Amino acid sequence: MSETISANKVVTISYVLRSDEGDVIDTSEGRQPLVYLHGARNIVPGLEEQLEGAAVGASIQAIVPPEKGYGPRRGEPREIARDLFPEEADLRAGMHVLAHDEEGREFPFFIVDVTDQTVTIDPNHPLAGQTLHFEAKVVELRDATAEEIDDGHPYGPDGQPQ
Repeated sequence: MSETISANKVVTISYVLRSDEGDVIDTSEGRQPLVYLHGARNIVPGLEEQLEGAAVGASIQAIVPPEKGYGPRRGEPREIARDLFPEEADLRAGMHVLAHDEEGREFPFFIVDVTDQTVTIDPNHPLAGQTLHFEAKVVELRDATAEEIDDGHPYGPDGQPQ
């Protein structure tokens, strides 16, 4: 019996992610395949669930609803003054930023647009509210090292930090 994907396995997949309309959102084509630690929330839950039990060579067609992807949309984008950010900050659309309130709580957001006077921020991941369509192929599979399990992510190909 071949080894299959389960918790604490380091999994390598090639993939294509498409929108409901069939447009390619992301792909590993032309790049290194994605390597993740199964069960450590390194990828969206809906894809991880559908990869569970697959063996090397398996191809998966996974349709992931927003609730098991990047979540439903909550809140709307809003403009804030550019001078609320450090002057030297290189702000660009698509950036993920963590802000802190007076009590030190983190507030993640994404930058949508930047002008000289304003920055448009969105509390939602760019793919929030979208159904995700994955085509994934399991390329490689190995047991995670104790260090990888402790740190919650994979290291290099042999499990050693790089």
